[in-house]
Amino acid sequence: MADPSPLMLVLTTEGDLARAEALAEALLERRLVACVSLQPLQSLYRWKGELQRETEVQLLLKTSTHQLQRLQEAVMEMHSYDTPEWLAWPAEASAGYGDWALEQLSSDGPQPDPAGIPGDGPPAE
Repeated sequence: MADPSPLMLVLTTEGDLARAEALAEALLERRLVACVSLQPLQSLYRWKGELQRETEVQLLLKTSTHQLQRLQEAVMEMHSYDTPEWLAWPAEASAGYGDWALEQLSSDGPQPDPAGIPGDGPPAE
């Protein structure tokens, strides 16, 4: 069995799906994350002395230890909340998934196929 690959998991939330998707796409474009999982949830918390109950979207970000600081800076810069949730912890990924994830975080990572996505071109004549 191949050695596991080290990755970092980061948890944050956004106020709605549109904001969560926009943040996820921006982080993916910058190659700060390999993958983002989005999950709607109900959050209860105390804010400025008041109990809050909000519908949010949780983002589980997968990144490397090398990208963690840059990722945190980007999340804090782009996030819609004044005080974004930021929880980070190390994780071990299977060798295959870990290799794939680390490749996505590389500036010379995989480039789009020049042929595009199947069905992305004009219809055949």
